[in-house]
Amino acid sequence: MLQSNYRVSIITPIQEAKGSNRLMQITLLKSKLHHANVTHAELEYEGSCAIDGMLLAAANIHEYEQIQIYNLNNGERFTTYAIRAEDHSGIISVNGAAAHKANPGDRIIICTYAVLSQQEASIFKPTLVYLDENNRIKASRNAIPVQVA
Repeated sequence: MLQSNYRVSIITPIQEAKGSNRLMQITLLKSKLHHANVTHAELEYEGSCAIDGMLLAAANIHEYEQIQIYNLNNGERFTTYAIRAEDHSGIISVNGAAAHKANPGDRIIICTYAVLSQQEASIFKPTLVYLDENNRIKASRNAIPVQVA
């Protein structure tokens, strides 16, 4: 029988308010490229997702940062990392094994997440970049509008 030396603790906001030196952390959306158009799917390229360098900067996504990709065409959801493509090229290239999960012309959402303390989360605003069919920036915001019925 394996024994574990790990202990799981859940810190509630009440404990946090009482001055505990441990803070609850939550994961929030950090940045998003919404409705990106896949321009390439390169199976034999080193695994990653190449993204136009100007789009990386606009969305506050770092080279080699873990990204989540959500494919609107086929429902695939997968994790990889971002690499820089040529600035102003409009390139969104899904590479390596992930190339099986997206095809040129697919519309995808690319997201990054950040782990923040409750205090940091209360003031944090994500970077949301909305793209047209040529991967040009249509709009940029720091909040998603409230969904209505």
